[in-house]
Amino acid sequence: MTRNPPPLLGTLESALYAEDLDAATRFWRDVMGLEAFQTVPGRHVFFRTARDPAQVLLVFNPAATEKPPAPDAKLPVPPHGARGPGHFCLAASPDTLDRWRAHLEDQGIAIEADFHWPGSARSIYFRDPAGNSIELADPAIWD
Repeated sequence: MTRNPPPLLGTLESALYAEDLDAATRFWRDVMGLEAFQTVPGRHVFFRTARDPAQVLLVFNPAATEKPPAPDAKLPVPPHGARGPGHFCLAASPDTLDRWRAHLEDQGIAIEADFHWPGSARSIYFRDPAGNSIELADPAIWD
């Protein structure tokens, strides 16, 4: 029996849920500038958030992913899904946060909060079209 778990490399995927994948695609691609690299209409759209190492934001329609896979499914991913707003945070260089705020406001995105944490690192909070809480933050919030 192993007492210590093996090491991890970090976060590879994070998931949010949205019923309107077209609105999610427009937001994450056109407002946030992420590359959509895989789409299954009505089920999911996947976006790259970084390449080295690879990091991905998965946006699923919960109505599609709550269902168990077919018995003959090529990829038997277990059912999953969430209802209600989730949270997702992207790291941003502190010197870009004023530009991000201006960009979001120019896109008609309401800023819910913009503040400095103890230690002075800053976060900006807003919502995606599905109502998920999205944060842009100086990575120093976790130093």
